[in-house]
Amino acid sequence: MRVAVTGGAGFVGRAVVERLHHRGDDVVALVRDSARAEHLVRRAGQPGGSVQLVRSSLADPGGLHDAMRGADAVIHAAGRYQVGIPKAARSEMWDANVGATQRVLDAAIAAQVPSIVYVSTVNVFGNTKGAVVDETYRRDVGEGFLSWYDETKFRAHEAAEGRIAEGAPVVIVMPSQVYGPHDHSVASEQLHAAFHGTLPYRAFGSLGVGWVHVHDLADGILAALHAATPGESYCLAGPNHRMDESIAIAARAGGHRVPRIALPTLLARLTAPLNDALGGLPGMPANLRETISAGDRVTYWASHARASARLGFMPRSLEQGIHDTWATH
Repeated sequence: MRVAVTGGAGFVGRAVVERLHHRGDDVVALVRDSARAEHLVRRAGQPGGSVQLVRSSLADPGGLHDAMRGADAVIHAAGRYQVGIPKAARSEMWDANVGATQRVLDAAIAAQVPSIVYVSTVNVFGNTKGAVVDETYRRDVGEGFLSWYDETKFRAHEAAEGRIAEGAPVVIVMPSQVYGPHDHSVASEQLHAAFHGTLPYRAFGSLGVGWVHVHDLADGILAALHAATPGESYCLAGPNHRMDESIAIAARAGGHRVPRIALPTLLARLTAPLNDALGGLPGMPANLRETISAGDRVTYWASHARASARLGFMPRSLEQGIHDTWATH
């Protein structure tokens, strides 16, 4: 196959490009920064399919159309994931998550690409309040959004659903909390530090996420190219754990004790006004209120039953994923 991948130099996109290359597909990787794509260039010299780099900010519809012309599939994996951003950064995130999704999907449709996979997120369900939900679940938008990231990904998801309603051959996959090699998210950094015995304290222990290893996610995305039904959505979610439990699993896997100190959420709430007024204290996000809203007593839990039954998606346990990510590197 000839597959165009947006965000090819990113965390998820990199894993997808590597999987496509390994199985012999020809990849057109759309990347914002060529310097961040050096690993894709090296990958192109190994046995497998070809990898062509196309520099793109995803802002030019004509350039997107040209890059996708003749493709058998498009995987839109680009996006911006960050919680706790200042208001000044909102327009940039909106364009990265909503505007880019609209342009990429429209360019793929105009280029008559027969298979389009959009990488959304289980965050579109909002706070599941301790329940493990499936693809049929709909959040109450009247309750508001947990973060600007939450809102932008929800609106991008709506854009994808709108194009499906118009007959576009789009499949939506919704990962849960992604982790694995090359991840630098705050959540993953806590596991990494707990595994190595360097985590000074626990924070947001009540936060509940589903941990999906990036390689399992990439395999699920590729499966969606072939086995998914156009117009359907699939939760590519991993095993669900609270953050305190996740840290305990990581610490145990590394042979260390769980940090005894837990950062009180009340202290974070009391600090938030000063922190946010100053644009972020040292080591803190610029918008601590948003970070608390998205992480205190919130669950982002979804079931992968549909993806397992129809795509053969089988995420590894968190214990195994931690071992595969850090014990062997």
